[in-house]
Amino acid sequence: MAGHSQYKNIMFRKGKQDKLRSKIFSKLAREITVAAKAGVPDPAANARLRLAIQNARAENLPKDNIERAIKKASGADEGNFDNVRYEGYGPGGVAIIVEALTDNRNRTASNVRSSFTKLGGHLGETNSVSFMFSHVGEVTYPLAKASVDAMMDAAIEAGADDATSDETSHAIICAFENLNDVAAALATKFGEAQSVKMIWKPNVMAPVDFEKAETLMKLIEMLDEDDDVQVVFSNVDIPDDVMAKLYPEE
Repeated sequence: MAGHSQYKNIMFRKGKQDKLRSKIFSKLAREITVAAKAGVPDPAANARLRLAIQNARAENLPKDNIERAIKKASGADEGNFDNVRYEGYGPGGVAIIVEALTDNRNRTASNVRSSFTKLGGHLGETNSVSFMFSHVGEVTYPLAKASVDAMMDAAIEAGADDATSDETSHAIICAFENLNDVAAALATKFGEAQSVKMIWKPNVMAPVDFEKAETLMKLIEMLDEDDDVQVVFSNVDIPDDVMAKLYPEE
């Protein structure tokens, strides 16, 4: 399960299942195309494109796919995509934020609303749950890249707000407007990051029992499987024993 960080914020992108790899690649390529079309097709002069390419590489998107996605931005038949955010509540009162990239707002809104309704949640208005989150930048590195103290010192020097480590990775948090500068400073010390992205970091957590957690996971997986949905964030707090029951082989 990707993205279950020390903040217990779940960002679902199910990269472990090979059968979903093509869907993930498609979403990554779409973000690259949209980023290239919104600015210039040069990552050195387009911060959004640079981050999109970096995150695509972290997910092992082939170089040829990246180049095709950039070239596609210049095509006359390439539609206009909008960044859209949906907010709502899932089972157990868990707050959910859905970020989508769509060329048809009506279709995407209908699909997202249907997913919430089918699995015991309800879609709310914009800002109905985002007040419980902070919109920040996150830079991650594998744990082996540096010691906890070295990463903390580098993060502070780079102007980050926080740095934490778990058993697999380091996560550096910064103000969203400082993300590019912080990522660049860290790259000079540790090389290219595992990921550089904007996240919704929850300030209030919602604990759930096994039954609610099971239904919630189905909802988030359904949302994530939608082609228009790029990423899903939640403030769910799943106890370790419940997590072990949900994912006995993880």
